[in-house]
Formats: sequence, structure tokens, C-alpha cells
Amino acid sequence: MVKHGLHNVYVVDRNATMPPIPPRLGQRQWRAGAAQTLLFLLVSLALCGITIEACLIYRLYVLEPAASASFSKLSGDVISLTKGPSQDVVSSKPLAHLTGGQDAVHGPHIMEWSMIADPLLHDMYYRNGSLIIQKEGFYYVYSKVFFLESGVFYHSVDMNTERYRGGSITLLRSRKYTPGNVQSNSYLGGVFHLYQDDALFVRVSDTSKIHRHKSYENNFGAFMI
Repeated sequence: MVKHGLHNVYVVDRNATMPPIPPRLGQRQWRAGAAQTLLFLLVSLALCGITIEACLIYRLYVLEPAASASFSKLSGDVISLTKGPSQDVVSSKPLAHLTGGQDAVHGPHIMEWSMIADPLLHDMYYRNGSLIIQKEGFYYVYSKVFFLESGVFYHSVDMNTERYRGGSITLLRSRKYTPGNVQSNSYLGGVFHLYQDDALFVRVSDTSKIHRHKSYENNFGAFMI
């Protein structure tokens, strides 16, 4: 500072060292936030890679062998079905399915069923053309016959029971009239409450009209529902 007379003259030295200006607070926060975001993205990518690798390993060592085993089991089931039902498979409910055959000797009206054409019987008996019920319950009963007839032909499923002493009871019946000598089918099916020792059988107007070309063309059965 230099004094001239009554006035004070101040001279500023521009070369003097200026104190450092601190960076703005907002810039530091932005840089820190950007660094944290980048770090988060890198960690997320690493975790995604680990997750994908774990899924691939799981699929390779767990899912694919299981799928292969399931396919093998399915293939085995298909093969076993072509060979016939397994002896280890047992139904939890009574059932029966009978078919016709050359060994079945019919009466005039009551049909007999083959015991060599793969009969299926479980918790039911077959005796003299009749299915004998062993367990009380509701059953679906059915029969199908293939016949050659001209005129009237009837087909029924009847039952003998100790609860009715007047003879047999007709459960199902179909009646067909054919004007010429033609082949035809008749199918019957229905649900009934049956008791132990009830006997079911199939009756037709004339068993000589039954066609025996294939055993499965005539069948008779019942199963508990």
C-alpha cells in the first residue's frame, strides 16, 4: 500500500497465491453415484451369470436324467400294453370283462362266455353264463352282441337275486327289427345297485343268430364305480 498526500492508494498484487477453490458438492455426489451404479451393474451381471450356470448344471444333472427315466417308463408301459396287462396291476374295485369264443357253448337263449379268450375277472365269479357279484355297490353293467337276423331280435341283461323270488329281473333290453337278412349290433349299458350273490347274465331271442367271427365282437362285463 502506497500513500500519496491525503489519498490512500491501494495496489493489489495479482501474482499473490490464491487459495484453492473446493469443487462443488454436487459434482462429487454425481461422481460417487455413478461409481455406485456401475458397481451395482457389475455385481448384478456376475450374479446373473452364476444363476444361469447353476440352472444349466441342474438341468444337466437332474432334469434330463429324470426326463429320460420318465420316457423309458412310458416306453415300457406302451410295450407292456402291447403284450397284455401286467400281472402286478390289481384293480382296487371289482370288475369283469368277458368275450365270446368258440369254446363257449350257448343255450337256446342264454349266452355263455369264453374262458380262454383273455377273460378279466377281479372280485367277481363266473358260473354257468352268469357274473356273480361279491361286493355290494353301484356297478356299470354292459353287453354288446353282433348278430345276423331277419325279423325281430331282442337282447337283454338280466339278473337273478335272492331279493326277488319270482324269477329273473330284466335290467337292460334292446329290441330290433330288420326287414332283411342283415348283420347288426346291439349295445346295452347302465348303472345299478347290486348286492352280494346277485347273478348277471345275457339273454337273446336266439343264440344261433349270434355271429362268432371274432371273440371281441361279443362281450359282457361290469365294474364297480
